[in-house]
Amino acid sequence: MSKTIYSVIESRTHPFLTALYEQCGLEELCFKSMRKAISKIKSDPPDYIAVEFFYGYGNNYAGINSSNIDVMLYTLQRYAKETKVIVFVDKHERQYVDKLNEIIPLHAVFTRPLDHELIKKALVEW
Repeated sequence: MSKTIYSVIESRTHPFLTALYEQCGLEELCFKSMRKAISKIKSDPPDYIAVEFFYGYGNNYAGINSSNIDVMLYTLQRYAKETKVIVFVDKHERQYVDKLNEIIPLHAVFTRPLDHELIKKALVEW
């Protein structure tokens, strides 16, 4: 059985890494919304999930959430603790990402511009 990676593609800036994932022996499933990815996580947890981080400056995110991925991390905490989380982030928002480790440990965080060799290393070391 092959390992899976879910790519949550919420913007045009999400990196296209399908070929890299295939080189690492991963089957990629793409989701255009976090809601759809969360639904799939509950029924079929992936080995990895790749998401972009967007900090909630004016905070469109309800309550205690500070970014677009908090709710997904809480879902992983409950349904898929073994899933490895890979986060892509812009340099100016990198300072906000580490707080997410309080919800669930992040496997890897990559700041743009992305280094594909480092991403590959994070995927094959597991």
